[in-house]
Amino acid sequence: MNPRFDRLRFRLPTSAPLGAFVAALVAAFVAAGEISAQAAELQRGRTVPGSLASGDTVRYTIDADEGTFLLGEVNQLSVDVNIRVLGPDGAQLGMFGGLGKGVERIAGRTAAAGTHTVEVFAAPRDEDDGGGPGGQFEITLVRHEPVAADPGRLTDQLMARFDGEDSPGAAVRVWRDGRTLFSKSYGMANLAYGIPFEEDTRTNIGSTSKQFTAFAIMLQAERGLLSLDDDIRKHIPELPKFDQTIRVRHLITHTSGLREFLNLLRMTGRRTDHGDWIDRRELIEIVQRQPALQNVPGAEYNYNNTAFGLAAVIVERTSGVDFHLFMQENVFGPLGMTRSMVRPSNRHIVPDMSEGYTPGPDGYRQIGDLGGAVGAGTVYTTIADLQTWVENYANPRVGTRESIDEMMTSFVLNDGEETGYGYGLSVGEQGGLKRVSHGGADVAHRSMLVYLPEINAGLTTQSNHAQFNSGVAYELASAFFEDALKEEVPAADAGEFDPAAYDAEDFDEFAGRYALDAAPDFILTFTREDDTFHTQATGQQRLEIVPTSDSTFRLLAVEASVTFLRGEDGEVEGLTMHQNGDNHATRLEGEAAEAWAPAAGELGAFEGRFYSEELETFYDIVLEGEELAFHHRRLDRATLTPGEEDEFSGGSFSFSFERDRNGQVVGFYLSNVRTRDVRFARVR
Repeated sequence: MNPRFDRLRFRLPTSAPLGAFVAALVAAFVAAGEISAQAAELQRGRTVPGSLASGDTVRYTIDADEGTFLLGEVNQLSVDVNIRVLGPDGAQLGMFGGLGKGVERIAGRTAAAGTHTVEVFAAPRDEDDGGGPGGQFEITLVRHEPVAADPGRLTDQLMARFDGEDSPGAAVRVWRDGRTLFSKSYGMANLAYGIPFEEDTRTNIGSTSKQFTAFAIMLQAERGLLSLDDDIRKHIPELPKFDQTIRVRHLITHTSGLREFLNLLRMTGRRTDHGDWIDRRELIEIVQRQPALQNVPGAEYNYNNTAFGLAAVIVERTSGVDFHLFMQENVFGPLGMTRSMVRPSNRHIVPDMSEGYTPGPDGYRQIGDLGGAVGAGTVYTTIADLQTWVENYANPRVGTRESIDEMMTSFVLNDGEETGYGYGLSVGEQGGLKRVSHGGADVAHRSMLVYLPEINAGLTTQSNHAQFNSGVAYELASAFFEDALKEEVPAADAGEFDPAAYDAEDFDEFAGRYALDAAPDFILTFTREDDTFHTQATGQQRLEIVPTSDSTFRLLAVEASVTFLRGEDGEVEGLTMHQNGDNHATRLEGEAAEAWAPAAGELGAFEGRFYSEELETFYDIVLEGEELAFHHRRLDRATLTPGEEDEFSGGSFSFSFERDRNGQVVGFYLSNVRTRDVRFARVR
């Protein structure tokens, strides 16, 4: 489940080459020095007290060879800082911030040799604030050493940011052929009571739970209590009869066409990141209010927590017991997973659990779990139990070989295209080997489970820190199983590509608008401002990107990259967005390629109050000066940015306005990628 976190202003992935982290380290460290025009150099082991005034930027430098690991601590005594990191070539490598008080630990690795620059400034209080109030801080460069070649020591380096008594923690376990190669925990499970994160700490694995729900469905199918081809209304008859039939297999492959309930409730103003309650019983009510499917079942992959919640209901109805009891009696117990359980609600007690934490302006915040997520998430388990679980994939003691193999086979859509997702499992490739995996993100917990069936090996990473990058599991797999994986050769030799030599005007052939094939209303817009390149997705903020070859670019604020694609005529016709899989987008041509630019006088036509029957909620569209904005009593006000004609984006949403035969605006359709076309009608 991937809930949106508005309070995380910046995130620099721990697994990213730390040109950015190095700089971050540096930035942080140097921030501790005197404010001066000349950048200070950070020294290992030296704690530097410093002050920062509002509106000022302090610059620091750190010299490091390629492949250097850096670890530092910034003690924000009375100032909330953000850090901008620049590589040796001057290109921005990343932004870092989010924890407004206390010790911010920064760790990473350099991608190139040379002097990195770190720019430190007071974090703005809001989007319109040029800089927050100043104050005092201390910075220490703790470690400056070569990146470890030994997989175990490398793991310690990658987890260093999440270690110590003042940080939420993490745990890692690696195994092969039934033998545990590495198992270790870091940091704290509970900051309030000073409880360390141990190897047997129960942790919320978020959407990594989906494979357990799919497995339960397969068990019931083996027992003849359901068929994957059953109409889901056979088991939940109170669901509406749509024009097309949703079958059980559509639920566990993300192809049902149902609205995603977390995104949908976000539209109503429900704030799961603020602890808003969601009851499981709401799930069926939400589906009952959906007027039509978003796509023909089996025709489109659209990640969907609603569907897995319904799958858990089907397990309950075909077994006659609650889902958490079914899993205990039929899966966890028989496999000896003694530290695993399904949490029936976020009010139920989980002994020896890790609390989830997210950085906030006044320090770490204990933020709780999502509600209503049984089936889509809510499994609490340990790194050792997950090894036991995956070993059942290799040598089934519960479930059949046939069922497990089917779970690990990519689903084929109605048009013959594969989704790269089986039943509750992502199916891909790494180093020439088949890779089966799934990540998880509850409100603050993070997890990843990786299985390489051809070498009978796997690993898992868990954390209760909202900024933990679960994708580090893939890098650890490369380190621990290097002997079995083929070296992955990049499309362009990184050693030969010099970002500083990239001609900014070459980007002009990529600039434009691209529609995601899986969700055509989701547009990626690419623009250039002098030597700086940006991408902006529908309803999202603009993000800077940097070149990694003549046709590939890396996003700085999130872990994602883009590859532009040419047709036979050499013209750019599309792109692939690499983020949680490969997502193709087609370039828009003609009028669709141009963003609509309404005059200020035209915007008044969209003003009004609008109501959704489906959501039972009001939105106010208001003209403020020369810009349009939307207001909702529980959502932050957001400016609406024009896209195509009569379409706007803002506040993570996209608005497509509807006119009557006289050209009067009578409503709009609201979307946020996973949930689409929710109608609002004008009421005044």
